[in-house]
Amino acid sequence: MSELVTGEAVALELRAARLPSRALAVIIDLAVAFAVYVAVSVVLLAATASLDDAAVATMSVASFLLVLVGGPIAVETLSHGRSLGKLACGLRVVRDDGGPIRFRHALVRGAMGVVEILATFGVVAIIASLVSARGRRLGDVFAGTLVVRERVAAGRGSYVPAPPPWLVGRFGELDLSGVPDGLWLAIRQYLTRMGQLDPQVGAAMAERLAGDLVACTGAPLPHGVPAGAYLAAVVQERQAREVRRAFDASGQGGGVGSQPTVGGPQPVVPVVQPSYGFEAPEVLPTAPPTVPPAVAEAEGEAPPATGFVPPA
Repeated sequence: MSELVTGEAVALELRAARLPSRALAVIIDLAVAFAVYVAVSVVLLAATASLDDAAVATMSVASFLLVLVGGPIAVETLSHGRSLGKLACGLRVVRDDGGPIRFRHALVRGAMGVVEILATFGVVAIIASLVSARGRRLGDVFAGTLVVRERVAAGRGSYVPAPPPWLVGRFGELDLSGVPDGLWLAIRQYLTRMGQLDPQVGAAMAERLAGDLVACTGAPLPHGVPAGAYLAAVVQERQAREVRRAFDASGQGGGVGSQPTVGGPQPVVPVVQPSYGFEAPEVLPTAPPTVPPAVAEAEGEAPPATGFVPPA
């Protein structure tokens, strides 16, 4: 469970930043840092005019380390991974597990940034970002961090889709008390973004989530029910139970299947069923009921043909 949340929760909830946006954020940060460095250098040059050359060189090195190395480390630590450039580009530095960074993460990133960005003019950082699958430079690899996109355009898949009609109410007897909140969060994140995933990746993720849910509930996955549809049906069942519990506790609930009406009749909103990669099972037509011969003769109708000849 922890492996699933650590891996897929970050992939679903946060998107790794690409090289162009990261490069723009670094350029903004370097421009601000160099502007501050020049201002500090001018002030120190005026203040140390009466000192010898060794003292002036020492002050220059100290100001360089303080502004261009210590400044970014302090800013990322205090802002939890949001520097001025990253804030402008909608980026943020997080840990591999999605949590906020601390001083040690910012320190490793800043120390490696001196070699990757300042000493080599960003060549090493660009090569490392292009080679990495998630666009990480060496500082991110050694610090265990990742630069992600914090501002993501909201799409139509921000809601939990409804399950197929033939699965509604099928899991009413399922015990959901042992399912942790982290698994519910991962399932909801998958359902809201399954339309944005590659079909093979989404199918594999649905199988893993369904396996974890089956392990928590103790009930096997019904035969012939796809994993995505199973997850959607169980999530809807959990939401229905929470609604019934809330209205029953407030004294406004009617029956088990009753739905409260607030402010008069509500407009009917058409629900578009999502594509889960399967179709509902075919319902075979049933034969019409057979009328007994005695009843048919009493009503003046011809008795139905049964294939048997009545005795003489």
